[in-house]
Formats: sequence, C-alpha cells, structure tokens
Amino acid sequence: MWYHATSSQGRKFRLLSLFIIFLTNLIVQPSAHAQERDDRATLGNFKGIQFMSPDSLFYTNFRFRMQNRLRYTNVLDEQSNNEWEARVRRLRLRMDGYIYTPKISYSVQLAFTRGDQDFDDTGVPNIVRDAVMFYNFTDNFYVSFGQNKLPGNRQRVNSSGQLQFAERSLVNAAFNIDRDFNLTMHLNKQINNMPVHAKFAVSTGEGRVAVTTDDGLAYTGRVEFLPLGDFTNDGDYSEGDLEREPTPKLSLAAGYSYNDRTTRSGGQTGKMVVNPMTLKTGYADMMFKYTGWAYMAEYMRRDVDNPLNFLESDPLQAVHAYKGWGINQQLSYLLHHGYEIASRYTYVKPHRDIQAVESQTEVIELGLTKYFKAHRLKFQANASYLFRDGVFNNSNRKGTWGGTFQVELGI
Repeated sequence: MWYHATSSQGRKFRLLSLFIIFLTNLIVQPSAHAQERDDRATLGNFKGIQFMSPDSLFYTNFRFRMQNRLRYTNVLDEQSNNEWEARVRRLRLRMDGYIYTPKISYSVQLAFTRGDQDFDDTGVPNIVRDAVMFYNFTDNFYVSFGQNKLPGNRQRVNSSGQLQFAERSLVNAAFNIDRDFNLTMHLNKQINNMPVHAKFAVSTGEGRVAVTTDDGLAYTGRVEFLPLGDFTNDGDYSEGDLEREPTPKLSLAAGYSYNDRTTRSGGQTGKMVVNPMTLKTGYADMMFKYTGWAYMAEYMRRDVDNPLNFLESDPLQAVHAYKGWGINQQLSYLLHHGYEIASRYTYVKPHRDIQAVESQTEVIELGLTKYFKAHRLKFQANASYLFRDGVFNNSNRKGTWGGTFQVELGI
C-alpha cells in the first residue's frame, strides 16, 4: 500500500480510508508476512502505513503495537499476599524508512509506558528506545550507528512482539545484553550454501541512560549458522513455527560481550553504582522448526570480578551484578486454527560470590496462544511456577505461582 503525499482536496479522507482498510486486512487475512526485525530498518515486503514522496527521495513506514496485560501472582509463604497487575505493558511507535536513497535508512522506536522507559532504575523517562541510522553497502553488508539493540542472546535480539510467552525468560532478565549507543557491522554470507550471519558492535556500555561516556567501552559479537538453509520469512527471529516449515530448519549461534568498567549493575541495564565493574558475558543458543514444532534453547554465563557494589544514589545501600549462569528451553507446537501450546523451563544458578543475596531459581511455564494474524494480533494465556534452591514442593516457602493473560495488537 502506497500513499503519495499531495496537497489535493480529500487527502485526509483517503488516508483514513487506507488506514481502515489496512486494519481490516490485518484481522481477516491469513497470509504470511515478513517478521519484524530489530537489527535493521523495514523497507520492503511489509503492509503498513507507508508514505513516499512523489520524487521517491524519502520513504517512511509507520507502525504501532501495544500489549495489554492482566497478571496474578501468589507467594506460597502461608500469608495472604496475592498480587494483581493490570496495565499496558508495552505501547510503542516505530518508524522506518530511508532518505534520498535506500542505502541510507533509519529506524526510530518510541516507548510510552513506565516499564518500557527504564524509569525505575534511572529515574529518567527514557522514551527513545531506538534511534539508529544504517548505511547499506549491499543487502548482505551494512553498518548501523546510533541507539538500538546490541547483538546479544537470541531471545533479546528477537522483538518482544515476536515472543510466544508474555515475557522473556528469567535467563534473559539476569544476563541480557540490552540496548546501547553503538557502531555495529552486519555481514550475511553463504558458505557452502549455508547462510552465516555475523555482527560486531562497539558501544558505550552504559545503555540508554548514558549522557556521557569514558574510554571503558563495550565490545559485543554474535555469529549465527543456518546449516539447513534460511527460515521462511525470517522465522529464526520469531518464536513458534507459524510458517509450518515444510523442511527442517536450524539456527545455531554464539556470542560474547566484554563491557569494560560499566557504571550500571547490569551493564547496559540496572541501577547506577559507585565503583565501575567489568562484565564478561558469553552465550550460545539454537532454534529448530519443522511442520509446526519449534524448539529453542539458550545458555548464558556472566563473570564479574567484583560483583558486590553500592548505589550511586545511596552509597550505604548495597547492590550487586548477577554473576553465574543459566539455561532456558522452550518447546511448542502449532495446532489448527492458529492455536499454539508451549512449554518453557528456565534454570538460573548464581555464583558463590553472590549466593548470600541470590538463590538458585527454576521456573516452569505453560502457554496457550491464539494467533489471529501471526504475532500482530494474538491472545496469550500463561501459567508459571517458580521455585528456589532445588526444592519443588515448597517446603522452603519460597515458591511462587501465577498466571498471565495478554492481548497484543500491532501493525
């Protein structure tokens, strides 16, 4: 769908008509489409609200999405401490396009909810999630400059709009390599008919909160191997086999991040600390899909020389970086009529240096999703049980169970 900007009478009516038609198509059309990618601008094969100048010197693609959530949790400690959560988890506006030539493209993403703005850790409403420019030497080699995701673990590089559970796993929460201001090189290559994707980034290491930086930078790299060929519609960047791959597809990946002297407890995330820390994070992951079955696994490990620290805002209050390792596994099957059943098992093991403040944690989750228009419009119901120190029967009174219902709508 293209809309050529003019000043003729009736422009507003035509734009409104196109928008209504698009929303109708969003709900009723069952056809496949390309997955959302957070590591490059969306310029083609996408049915959105699009503008192009009459001389084709600029192009812009507008999208939005929201996640509305109802959640219940209960800590099994023989006390009445049930907790309900009803809120807009995410509300985002995204704009992709190019200026003068498709070789110079951009992506901008804004966030409008508290949980999306890093507010609790920084006290600053960080509305800007992505503001990045790309120079595309070719379709398989491009560089990016600005603020966006680093090439971290698989579940992090996947958009939150492409998840089959309402949230990413506890492994991602403990060790993820998040957004940062960076310069990144992206290279896609075929080696003996096997697609290989390589990414390397140099960034500030302080995340979205950084206003100044020093020479303690972060260096992050990731390499992906697809020995059985490309996934349909970039399905390796989306959870669940919504494309029902007719032949087996496999993606294997590994990466490493060295964040030198960061001033935040989680590197690019977390609270500001008094003493800079160096975080070394390694990760390996895989994605397999075939005829509606999907299996994903991630392993992450982080080393920190001195994980115990103090808050910059209150030097008397202790804080720590998470040191240890974890593994996450997800298995799902796509039923008929857009229903999917999924299971997830997560295990996080703290290093002995922080065992006084962190426990071994395991989470078992089950999910049922109804996809109306792939990941663009879906209803999700999840149930989870969390237990610590390897004691499943809750004799240590540390278990937590809960349920989440979430609706996602986006274009």
